[in-house]
Amino acid sequence: MSKKGLFIVVSAPSGAGKSSICQRLLMACPEIKFSVSYTSREPRPGEINGKDYHFISRDEFQERIDQNEFVEWIENYGNLYGTSIKAMDDILENGKDLLLDIEPRGAKKIKQKYKKSIFVFVLPPSRIELLKRLEKRGHETDEAIKSRFAQAESELKEVSWYDYIIFNEDLETAANELMAIYVAEKCKRNRLKDKIKEYIKK
Repeated sequence: MSKKGLFIVVSAPSGAGKSSICQRLLMACPEIKFSVSYTSREPRPGEINGKDYHFISRDEFQERIDQNEFVEWIENYGNLYGTSIKAMDDILENGKDLLLDIEPRGAKKIKQKYKKSIFVFVLPPSRIELLKRLEKRGHETDEAIKSRFAQAESELKEVSWYDYIIFNEDLETAANELMAIYVAEKCKRNRLKDKIKEYIKK
């Protein structure tokens, strides 16, 4: 069996820019596979089923919960979100590297099962800037923005148990930092033990 792939989990408060940073990494490193989550919410303009999320009905989502198909799932703002165990394991067991973009509550559940994974937390430049970014989205009510900001304040407290922190003051810099984390983890000695042994034999 091939060596398991590297698993990176990226989290951030809503509006911190983690999705944009992850997209930059995927573009620069096409060998990394992206874990597409399931959700019961309706697609937003421009979102593609199977790429941004697997959009399913609430009833189907509940069936998948009952069948223990998710490594983690949560209800957020009235919508359900979950990560498929099988989809993740199929990628990792085949030696492929995996990237998951997920909020802190789900990340904490994943850490319980995938203890050797790498956890990265993305922070906005400041709380004020985070609020400005949420307000610029334009497709949500003032009440929804306040709710997201309150949850973001709570999620910031989760930063203490993550392996790496990225301050997203500049998208290009933040994306480069995530790429640096990925490259550094790939070069760790304990991940290269088999390759080192083969090198020494030659």
